[in-house]
Amino acid sequence: MKTFFDVYKHLRRKNRKQYLLLSGCLFFSVLLISSYVSMMRSQTVLTILPEGGDSRKQVMMIFVLTVIGCMVFSLYAASLFFRQKSQETGILLALGADRRILIRLMVREMCVLSTASCILGIVLSIPLTKGIWILFRLLVVDTEEMALLLDPQAFLFSCAFSLAALFLLLSASARSIRRVHIIDIISESHKSEPIHAVPQKYGFIGIALIFLGIFMGYNIPSYIIEKLNWYLPEGISSIFYLPAFAGLYMVLLHAVVNGWHKKNAYKDLVATSQMKFQGRQTVKNLLVMTVLIAGAFFASFYTPTIGIGSTMEFNARSTDYVYRFRRDQDIPMGTEVQKLAGEYGVEITDWTDIPAIRLGVDGEDQIKKESAVGIMLSYEYKEVASSDLFLPASAYTAFTGEELPLPHGSIAAVSNPEGIPRLSVGVTLLTNTLTGRTLPVDSVLSLENDALSDCYVLNDEDFISMNEGLTDEWREMLCLFNVEDCGGSYDFAKALLYDIIDRSGEEVALFNGWDPVRRQIDIERTGEYFLDSEHLEEYGFSRIRYEERDSTVFRLYWAYMPKFRVLDRMDFVKTLAVFLMLFVFISLVCFAAVFVIAFTRTMTIALTGKGLYEDLRRLGASNAYLYRTVRSQAKRVFVTPAVIGTGIIYLFYVMMLYFNDGRISVQEWAGLSCCGLLTALVFCVYYGIYRITLQKACRVLNIK
Repeated sequence: MKTFFDVYKHLRRKNRKQYLLLSGCLFFSVLLISSYVSMMRSQTVLTILPEGGDSRKQVMMIFVLTVIGCMVFSLYAASLFFRQKSQETGILLALGADRRILIRLMVREMCVLSTASCILGIVLSIPLTKGIWILFRLLVVDTEEMALLLDPQAFLFSCAFSLAALFLLLSASARSIRRVHIIDIISESHKSEPIHAVPQKYGFIGIALIFLGIFMGYNIPSYIIEKLNWYLPEGISSIFYLPAFAGLYMVLLHAVVNGWHKKNAYKDLVATSQMKFQGRQTVKNLLVMTVLIAGAFFASFYTPTIGIGSTMEFNARSTDYVYRFRRDQDIPMGTEVQKLAGEYGVEITDWTDIPAIRLGVDGEDQIKKESAVGIMLSYEYKEVASSDLFLPASAYTAFTGEELPLPHGSIAAVSNPEGIPRLSVGVTLLTNTLTGRTLPVDSVLSLENDALSDCYVLNDEDFISMNEGLTDEWREMLCLFNVEDCGGSYDFAKALLYDIIDRSGEEVALFNGWDPVRRQIDIERTGEYFLDSEHLEEYGFSRIRYEERDSTVFRLYWAYMPKFRVLDRMDFVKTLAVFLMLFVFISLVCFAAVFVIAFTRTMTIALTGKGLYEDLRRLGASNAYLYRTVRSQAKRVFVTPAVIGTGIIYLFYVMMLYFNDGRISVQEWAGLSCCGLLTALVFCVYYGIYRITLQKACRVLNIK
């Protein structure tokens, strides 16, 4: 060896494991981020998740958590690397190497190592993403819209993440070499990061802060909107969650320093003391793991919550087939539907058609004004604020068998028994928007029927008088019928759906929620209506296209989408395929990161304490005692974030479902129970990773 470079190469070969650890962590982080961002930015997913929608916000929130977790994970691996690297640096300085030479060697080494790891992660993320997507299509559902279209621009973010990681690595390497004293550098690998005494009350205070932060973060923004008429600026509302993060940190500190078992305080003395000496870094890792576990379960719970609830809703429907249409459309009814049913061997057991009219209703018009402190709301009463459908009382009684003595000037609002009430019970004035005829309303009754939900019921005489002068654009027809064998009528249901779509004109290719009265108000105020077809894409929504009749967008958002029990039940997975795939992928990414971090942190704690275990063995410690000590440390790394992260997100889901409508329905309880079973299944896998890690740590420490 003639040069410092030769010595450097020799030392590097002797320390291959640390290089493999750092490159592996960088590769894994970039692989996860690249896969996630390529999935999230693919045209397939963006078409389904509208800009500004809740689903996209959830995906972005979990993505940010994943980025933070992967960055912290990479920095953690770098800190371990430079601790071991400090010995090499000290040797070279002792041999007379100039710091500038070492910095140059280190920079070149870090550039090569990180560039190779990041490029490999980005390249392999493409087959990983496509492989998971193809596997999902093979095992679960395969539709035309499930073709994955990757956006090359998505990998710009992966490159930015890689450059940020490289910058931090170079900064850390430069700092490690610029130290003044050689002895400090050589002893760096033996330094600990102890945490001083933490009061026992930290655990209970932390738990209280977690509950408080979750409650405040979820409820205060809506309370401010309701009481102060103020939309907080984007992102500001998240400050109300800060007590939860402070509480989480306190709970993790308590778990690492004190543990939760007072009776075993002396039994676990060695394990607890060793955890304290590595406390700061351990708490940071547990914090990242807790956040990632919470994000993973947040994504995982989406599928059972939606799936179980929807399945129960389909089965609980009182009517097999329900569809409605505008009277200016040539849509099949009684005789034609009977004929089509006969072609498919389906017997219709009963048929009901109910006329409906669309009338203007009064209410408070919400006016938004942007300001430096957010969006301020004001309300202005309008005699015609929006529109709704109205049915005659006799038709409602004939269909449901429920006597409904509605006097003149009274109406009834029909809601789904298991849904969130949508109609206002504060309506006081109805208006025929074409003739200007008005009808004051003095009372609004509440009714429940899933087939006729989201409609009002009018006294027959009032219905006839308000119907006069309306054109067919303001009249609708509801068709409801049952069949003898609903489960065997799938082909008929699909044929009827396609027939309805084929005979619907472009004038009713409307996005769900489109309101002619609301449209007129918005056009008078701003010159445009955001739910008009020409403006949908500007606001992040997808247009309704009849040629994409089997797509998620069409099935979920077409204003006149029929409700056919057999079709909805059997095509449920197809309809929500992209949603399901996206959230499954997110959960897999987060869980994979958790498994790797838990394994790495446990092995680091074991390797750091290897000398201590040798000393304990010389002092007569039994193999059983040493095993119990290692197990105690591994359990804290694995169990603490798992219990806390799962508990937090389960509590959040329960609270979210409850505050949606002030109750938790039977379907929602069933979904939560399914989430519990899913959690148990994940914990079985998690336990397997824990056992493998524990065995590996024992093997390294020569513990049988």
